[in-house]
Amino acid sequence: MEAKVVYVSQMVSDQDRALDYYTNVLGFEKRVDAPTPEGPRFLTVAAKGQDFEMVLWPGTPGQGQPVYGRHPATWTIETPDCRAAYAELKSRGVQFETDIEEYAWGYVAVFVDPDGNRLQIRQGR
Repeated sequence: MEAKVVYVSQMVSDQDRALDYYTNVLGFEKRVDAPTPEGPRFLTVAAKGQDFEMVLWPGTPGQGQPVYGRHPATWTIETPDCRAAYAELKSRGVQFETDIEEYAWGYVAVFVDPDGNRLQIRQGR
């Protein structure tokens, strides 16, 4: 089977607040904003230049099983310079759960969106 993932849903408590955070704080683009019949709107954002989109869907943010004493990130955002991205995002008010952590494969720092969804920035070696 040939396949391509185009959407993944991120559960959010307030679509407008989530849209503001993902576009104005993280710098993603709004792609789709359309009402659905008798329900919430279909709202997506994506990293600039990528086809893969995140659906900001109303719901209760979930938590995965903890690893190393904390819950895992649901999204990983690759960056060429983890330290610069960390400083920029922190200056925009992003709440990091970790400092930049170094591993054999590279660097990572975990942060949370306004609903408590965990994301991380990553720089490979």
